[in-house]
Amino acid sequence: MPENKKAVYYICNNPSWGHVALHVWNILYEEGYFAESTGIFFDGGEVMKFTDECGDEFYFAPTNTAICLDYPRYLPDMNKHFANFDISGMVTWHEGANAPDKVLTVHSLGDVNSGVYGPARPRYMRNLMLAMERNRMDLGLDDYHVATEATHWSGAYGDDSSPSLLLEYPVAMMDIEVGSDLESWNDLDACRALARSLTSVFVDDGKKVHNLLCMGGVHFDPNFRNAVFTDWEGEAFGITHIIANQWLVSGEYENGQGLERAIKCIDAIEEGIEAIAFHDKMKGCYKDLARALGEKYQVPIYKHQRLRKPRGLDFK
Repeated sequence: MPENKKAVYYICNNPSWGHVALHVWNILYEEGYFAESTGIFFDGGEVMKFTDECGDEFYFAPTNTAICLDYPRYLPDMNKHFANFDISGMVTWHEGANAPDKVLTVHSLGDVNSGVYGPARPRYMRNLMLAMERNRMDLGLDDYHVATEATHWSGAYGDDSSPSLLLEYPVAMMDIEVGSDLESWNDLDACRALARSLTSVFVDDGKKVHNLLCMGGVHFDPNFRNAVFTDWEGEAFGITHIIANQWLVSGEYENGQGLERAIKCIDAIEEGIEAIAFHDKMKGCYKDLARALGEKYQVPIYKHQRLRKPRGLDFK
């Protein structure tokens, strides 16, 4: 029999800091997900645990701030207690100048400019997003949508944090957020949809998942988001790392280092990739990069429009 799987979620329950996470922590407590004590203490608070009917285990680690903002301090205990886990996540809020409101969002971690990409597990990220969509509908959140974002890491902007620290924690991690304004952050049903989804990261529909590297487009690109929810004849797409156009430009991926950095991105995706999807409006130099990657990994490359009609796509 396969071993039971383990997930850990880092959730800031400090009432004087941030948004969303405290609501999620309280909802998990109220709905009975803190069923077991672990005897593990993280950032001064006890880690709580829930075991589902399949025997899969979910750990909820309290923090006083988002772990990405104090990664050097948190990293030793992350590795001490949770280094052998299957997946991890940080619950927080999303904001930004042009960010959409009323959104439940998930993204993989990496600092594109420096070419540092955290490990990514597409099947689990897909499972989580499908669960968020189910819970969104069940709670009547008709004005919300579930989305993925381009790969980034907020720790790259924190004090004394280096993107290379991402590689010192071996467990694939996702940022899991509600966005992107005060009303959305304080919407308890939106936070409830997020909270209830955390224990469904291992709930799998059994479809054959074809992992993609996505290139180009905007930070919240609808084409790559829609691909997560596209399936056909028992097959589906696995979306994790997305190198948005703005990061390709700021990271100067048209230069010699661009290929090397993009290779690191692909190698961070569990089980590799079967195709590359690129936004058709990318500049020619970045399309050349996609072609070079396709040749190196012997995988096809497709324009983003092709993801809308996936039947007949060839994979390696």
